[in-house]
Amino acid sequence: MKVRIRRFDGQKAWWQDYEVDAKPSDTVLDILNRIREKHDHTLAFRQSCQMGSCGSCGMVINGLPALACQTRISELKTESIRLEPLYNYKVIKDLVVDLTDFVNKHRSVKPWMIRKNPQELEEAPMEFKVTPDQNLTFVQFDYCIMCGLCLAACPTVAIDPLFLGPQALAQAYRYIADPRDEGFEERIEILDDSHGVWRCHFAGACSYVCPKGVDPAKAIQYLKKEVLKYRLLHKKKASVKPAELIQKPPPANAPKPPPFDFKIEGGE
Repeated sequence: MKVRIRRFDGQKAWWQDYEVDAKPSDTVLDILNRIREKHDHTLAFRQSCQMGSCGSCGMVINGLPALACQTRISELKTESIRLEPLYNYKVIKDLVVDLTDFVNKHRSVKPWMIRKNPQELEEAPMEFKVTPDQNLTFVQFDYCIMCGLCLAACPTVAIDPLFLGPQALAQAYRYIADPRDEGFEERIEILDDSHGVWRCHFAGACSYVCPKGVDPAKAIQYLKKEVLKYRLLHKKKASVKPAELIQKPPPANAPKPPPFDFKIEGGE
């Protein structure tokens, strides 16, 4: 099988082809390990659990962000494979991307339980119960493994590097929807922003590529509803003016996204 990989050494990028023995039951990760063991030990990529739980092996496979360990050769139904690093991230080496900005955006929405009395997290006066029906409102969004595929697929992230992105917004909703959490007002400032929840145009690409069925696009629509409810209940004016939602050039010091590659299989 022919495998074409987008290589990068920190200075220049190029396509490199390999001829590899492959079985239909092999995963893309199996192929990558075979290349590194038998053909080219300089090839860089991430891996860990090899069972779709850690999210480490995310990459673009034949033009679609996916986990290498979950993608079998038989499912691709092609005679060749094209592998690239995840779109919308800075590339460190070959298929390894820098996740620093991704993690910082995740952290910025405070994805943890917040109580008005912080002491309750250590010494709770009672059990804070969640009914099965309440659990169903947010448990789907708890399955996120932080693989970063949703940001690689998101067209808004490609044009607005300051956009929080589907992963962070979905995790914000996961905690806001949890009846035990009391941190909505601490999160509203960053969410109700021109680079926050309102920047999402509901393309749905994030949900399409999610390997765990988290459906970030749905979570973001629910989050928009919660922000609007907060405005109405507290009679607060919108913090984002319609004109601010028109795409403007990012600040000079904003991180620049990598060029989007629309080339089809076999392109140079």
